[in-house]
Amino acid sequence: MTDLTRASAAELADLLARGEASAVEVTQAHLERTAAVDDQVHAYLHVDNEGALATARDIDQRRAAGEELHVLAGVPIAVKDVMATKGLPTTCGSRILEGWVPPYDATVVRKIREAGMPILGKVNMDEFAMGSSTEHSAFGPTHNPWDLERIPGGSGGGSSAVVASFQAPLATGTDTGGSIRQPAAVTGTVGTKPTYGGVSRYGLVALASSLDQAGPCARTVLDTALLHSVMAGHDPMDSTSINAPVPAVVEAARRADVKGMRIGIVKELSGEGFQPGVRARFEEAVGRLVDLGAETVEVSCPHFDYALAAYYLILPSEASSNLAKFDAMRYGLRVAPEGVLDPSAEQVMAASRDAGFGDEVKRRIILGTYALSSGYYDAYYGSAQKVRTLIARDFAAAYEQADVLVSPTAPTTAFKMGEKLDDPMAMYLNDIATIPANLAGVPGMSVPTGLADEDGLPAGMQILAPAMQDERLYAVGAALERELTKDWGGPLLAKAPQLTEKGA
Repeated sequence: MTDLTRASAAELADLLARGEASAVEVTQAHLERTAAVDDQVHAYLHVDNEGALATARDIDQRRAAGEELHVLAGVPIAVKDVMATKGLPTTCGSRILEGWVPPYDATVVRKIREAGMPILGKVNMDEFAMGSSTEHSAFGPTHNPWDLERIPGGSGGGSSAVVASFQAPLATGTDTGGSIRQPAAVTGTVGTKPTYGGVSRYGLVALASSLDQAGPCARTVLDTALLHSVMAGHDPMDSTSINAPVPAVVEAARRADVKGMRIGIVKELSGEGFQPGVRARFEEAVGRLVDLGAETVEVSCPHFDYALAAYYLILPSEASSNLAKFDAMRYGLRVAPEGVLDPSAEQVMAASRDAGFGDEVKRRIILGTYALSSGYYDAYYGSAQKVRTLIARDFAAAYEQADVLVSPTAPTTAFKMGEKLDDPMAMYLNDIATIPANLAGVPGMSVPTGLADEDGLPAGMQILAPAMQDERLYAVGAALERELTKDWGGPLLAKAPQLTEKGA
């Protein structure tokens, strides 16, 4: 039998459907891979061996009984630790939620369970999704499988690293300003941020409610589409959920046709500040799309230059409001203030939040509270929302000229751990290309474009489409992936240095 951990989710689904592998065998193979390599990667915060195998056994029994199952039934998955999972810890990478076990599932998790996908465990993230490197996790950083001294992106570095290190074929992520797409770019994987409202936010611990969006992470475009189709759909439990049919993402990924499509190259997202190797791989990828019958047009989105500033006013403002619920009164960490015999609720709250939140979370809470304060609301938060409207208009104008927009996903390849940890502005600039999509609510995807010449590390192309036209991402991404894989002689991840397995 082939190495089950190296197979794609689509390949595993075929093996399971044909009876050439059992769900227990597939799940056990991934659990064993985790036991062998995750001490180096630190992608998981919690591994659920018992629960995953129980689901796998149930699927095998149902399949043997002739029951019609979901195409991904028996294919295991890892879940980002920002999603509520009944019976499993949900910490959001924060001490303030350490040990919290939700009494309910997020809608995305419920859909995964209904599809019969064994949940391998919960994966690491920057605390409350605040960061671009996963170095802000209270439980230690995750490492990039390409180079263990480098970051795997953030906030969803655990999600990208777990699929890049072959510990899971699929993972869920969330994207507030690029937290699915940027990690995908720096690990040579695929990640999609669906249209805002296309996937339910119910049960996601909120960072910024108007920006957060759950989405799929995988090693191939088709796998990403298959998981997208599981996660997406209207949810009455989420007031921002779109009541419309799920875009035909799987069909688009299988079709992989870009002939006649207009590819818009965003002028503001492809010039100064981008690493030469990243830019070179991007330009080559655009050339391959042209070879496949697409045409290119340069588009200008002038207000993208203000996206970073607007985002870092809107996000902290919403975060300061959303994180107010962590007050030590109802659940989570509770710390008594030192030297106080009979502390007030306010004193306990202050001591608990001081002990439970990390520096980056505190920084953004303070910034957001200031931006929302009396006398400053209109000058900061209100003005940022006006810029957001202008960015949405830029997108609308660009889509009159092009079917999709493209740019490098991130300005650089994975940087070394600690390199930007003490420089918040340098860290924030990693999201310069991904943030506009969240401000406008449009869907985006990152696909690998190859290895940068300077360091031999992965680079990615970002593809953006109009709202509810997510299938365009998959058509373009799959076409590009198919052509580049021919050049590479197989998946880009096959070129990654091999991790040393315990006992090998």
